[in-house]
Amino acid sequence: MKRRAIGIMGFILAAALLWATRDALATRLGRGSVDARLTLRLGRAGVTQLDFGPTPDPALVSLGEALFYDKLLSGNRDIACATCHHPALATTDGLPLSFGTGGYGLGIRRVADPRRELVPRNATELFNRGSPEWTTMFWDGRVNLSAIYGLTSPAGSALPPLLQTALQAQAMFPVTSRAEMRGVLSDYDANRPPNDIAVVSDTNPTLIWTRLTQRLLAVPGYVELFRAAYPDVPVEQLGFEHAANALAAYEIAAFTFSDSPWDRYLAGDKTALSDAAKRGALLFYGEAGCAQCHSGNLLTDQQFHNIGVPQLGPGKLSDDHLDLGRFLETGRAEDRYAFRTPPLRNVTLTAPYMHNGAYADLRAAVRHHLNPVSYTHLTLPTSDLV
Repeated sequence: MKRRAIGIMGFILAAALLWATRDALATRLGRGSVDARLTLRLGRAGVTQLDFGPTPDPALVSLGEALFYDKLLSGNRDIACATCHHPALATTDGLPLSFGTGGYGLGIRRVADPRRELVPRNATELFNRGSPEWTTMFWDGRVNLSAIYGLTSPAGSALPPLLQTALQAQAMFPVTSRAEMRGVLSDYDANRPPNDIAVVSDTNPTLIWTRLTQRLLAVPGYVELFRAAYPDVPVEQLGFEHAANALAAYEIAAFTFSDSPWDRYLAGDKTALSDAAKRGALLFYGEAGCAQCHSGNLLTDQQFHNIGVPQLGPGKLSDDHLDLGRFLETGRAEDRYAFRTPPLRNVTLTAPYMHNGAYADLRAAVRHHLNPVSYTHLTLPTSDLV
């Protein structure tokens, strides 16, 4: 056993020496040394060009586009998907925590309904969600696609079988959230139709989806859009899953960007990145250790980590105004305060950062990683959040 252990250790040391020798050789390559070293590190990290996924059907995209901007999907008819994921705001809303149903305005000028709690988590960006590499959605991963269990979600067996990807399934759930789009029983306004989905039990998402579908199909224009997108499905057999599928198709068509400097660099254009960016990439995939979690072609391991982010906002399902993160889905003690690693594509455009938008500045978010115990002050953007 001892001889075997020594043999394994020798193999590890030999492999380490080989990598060091290759890096040293790359350093001596002169003008191309940074690119050579970066190529080695990217290869070691398994980074390749991202598979952006197939191009969605144009008829589905047209239906999804109409739905994405339509407040009809919310209980009170006062908020759309685009309110919190607006193209002009890099598919987010620019707020630490979103102001859901009951608010008015857009972005940092949006004003919350003072009678309501804020949405407890930051609105995530929607870039490149059509990639088949995506297996989780939401900060807590409550929508998950795995080879063992298939597609899982808060709806359990009630999730319609039409949905095949995590993105398609994700589109089913903002409409069921009372804080985000659904509303509460006390939402009454004589100047608008009654909120017929707020009265549905929280344990009956199927009825919520049915009533929203009925709303949509009461609009002749939507009937035509659905018929074009699903020519083989009779109108009476349409469900909200068909709307969710279309929403996913629009998000893929509108927010997939495959020609960034990083994509061009991975494709072989060594001039696509500045020298400073290349040095940063060497740190990212080397000594700084960023790629331990921001790994792979999506720059996220899609796993859940507790990095000590300070609490901001009302919390989630907690009388102590805390957000226990992944623990709320698994019940495992090791998942307390753990959240999914965010992807970093277009990260400079998608402030504020962390699951609750605790940091408005990217440098502050990086500093937090360096020393989360001592670096805990918040740097919030100017907004109506108080």
